[in-house]
Amino acid sequence: MYLHMTELERDIIREILNIGLARAADSFASIAQETVLLEVPSLDLVPGTSILERVKVYEKDHVVIQSDIKGEFNGSTLMFFSGQHVQRLSRVCLRLSKPESVEIDELQESLLLEISNIITGALVTQLANILKANIYGAPPIAPKGHLDTSLTRLVAQNPLYQPMVFSVITHFSDKKYSVELPLMLFFDRETFVKILEIIRTYDFLNGQQATH
Repeated sequence: MYLHMTELERDIIREILNIGLARAADSFASIAQETVLLEVPSLDLVPGTSILERVKVYEKDHVVIQSDIKGEFNGSTLMFFSGQHVQRLSRVCLRLSKPESVEIDELQESLLLEISNIITGALVTQLANILKANIYGAPPIAPKGHLDTSLTRLVAQNPLYQPMVFSVITHFSDKKYSVELPLMLFFDRETFVKILEIIRTYDFLNGQQATH
């Protein structure tokens, strides 16, 4: 059975995510010493198989960093760093002159893990505050092999798995050029139901739970 949300609920979720991403962008900007511009994220409710196809596309030419969301919500963030990101971040943060490549060494991997940890932490903290939920980000990992293998197991173990996928493209930009930094945030079906229930019982104008 497919879940349904109204356009208003879609807009509310998008705005909640925007607030969280704004904090994450500030954190990223302080690390990268660049201006970070965010597009309004798209909101897609898709079957698990569609996630696998999207991830496969990015995996070809990006370093993937995964961080799970734990607690009352269950989900994950996936950050995709291109060779250009790796090169620029290595120069800014590590003072290393490296060629543009997704073949990274241990030091570069540690850097990307820390960046993902900071961004996911900022995003999750904002979501927890807004939705009044007890959630936290688990330590990020750089999955070895193809990420879709682990995601396939997740889908297989959850026959009703119909995740809420937030496809976010941020712009890592300076005066000369802009580089896309894809970020994918997805929750499982049960978490999505919880988020909708919170939205439907919350008086956003007065900042309190609605009474019936």
